Amino acid sequence: MSKCRWALFSKSEEKYHDEEWGVPIHDDRLLFEFLILEGAQAGLSWSTILNKREGYRTAFDGFNAEIIALYDTEKIQRLLNNPEIVRNKLKVNAAISNAQAFLKIQQQYGRFDQYIWQFVKGKTIQNNWQQFNQIPVSSFESEQMSQSLKQHGFKFVGATICYAYMQAVGMVNDHTVDCFRHQQLGNGC
Repeated sequence: MSKCRWALFSKSEEKYHDEEWGVPIHDDRLLFEFLILEGAQAGLSWSTILNKREGYRTAFDGFNAEIIALYDTEKIQRLLNNPEIVRNKLKVNAAISNAQAFLKIQQQYGRFDQYIWQFVKGKTIQNNWQQFNQIPVSSFESEQMSQSLKQHGFKFVGATICYAYMQAVGMVNDHTVDCFRHQQLGNGC
């Protein structure tokens, strides 16, 4: 069974590829989790974040935005001392401000899902890349998303991070055409 080339470097990446990457997500908590994880990944490999994902879930209270939005200096210090996550002060502080911005968007739109999926008109963009090196690092939609998120106060949401986010949460199907997941997800999996 053929798979996207990037998924073959480790068991955790292969499992993530086979079960999660590109599957459309509409659950607000999970959408928030990926937003935080993609921001944490900036400048690092995705495998680093995958290997720390459980540590993030524990350290960040199951990605409960209401709790994270209230983190104080004591909690921030505990996070910065926690080897189970990326101990970067800017990224930790961004997670807190992003939780606050996330909650404001939920108030405004009812659900974060309603807001974030508008950038693809509520439907997954089906790409047909022949090779991995054809896949872009950003798109018009990720540029628009980035600008809007920044206007709402989000941090670590550049166009490249937003495109990786779109791939992760199924807003784009960037599995190469020879990958078994391309057709599965193209059929609305």
